[in-house]
Amino acid sequence: MDWKLELVAVPVSDVDKAKAFYVDQVGFDADHDHEVSEEIRFVQLTPPGSACSIALGRGVTEAEPGSVEGLQLVVSDIHAAHAELSGRGVDVSEVQEFPWGSFVFFADPDGNRWAVQQPPNRG
Repeated sequence: MDWKLELVAVPVSDVDKAKAFYVDQVGFDADHDHEVSEEIRFVQLTPPGSACSIALGRGVTEAEPGSVEGLQLVVSDIHAAHAELSGRGVDVSEVQEFPWGSFVFFADPDGNRWAVQQPPNRG
């Protein structure tokens, strides 16, 4: 049996501001935005090419906005990813090289922290 991680809740203080950041600046696809009730709004966003999405909204998680660390995206070209993010207005770090890959880092408006990795060549 396969067990697939397909959705990660990201706690935010302002759903519209976070959605705009992830869609307009980071480049995620907006899959769903449903206001179920005054207490529940579910927004699902997916990075291009990913099988895993993030969920933002009201009533989605009780975690504190900005408390998520260690979210990671993987790309084939870290320099192109850096150029795309910085060109879209994301405050992204310079490329950093490690034995386990090349990385850039950024945070959303609430401070949830992301890493973008280009894994090392294994051949």
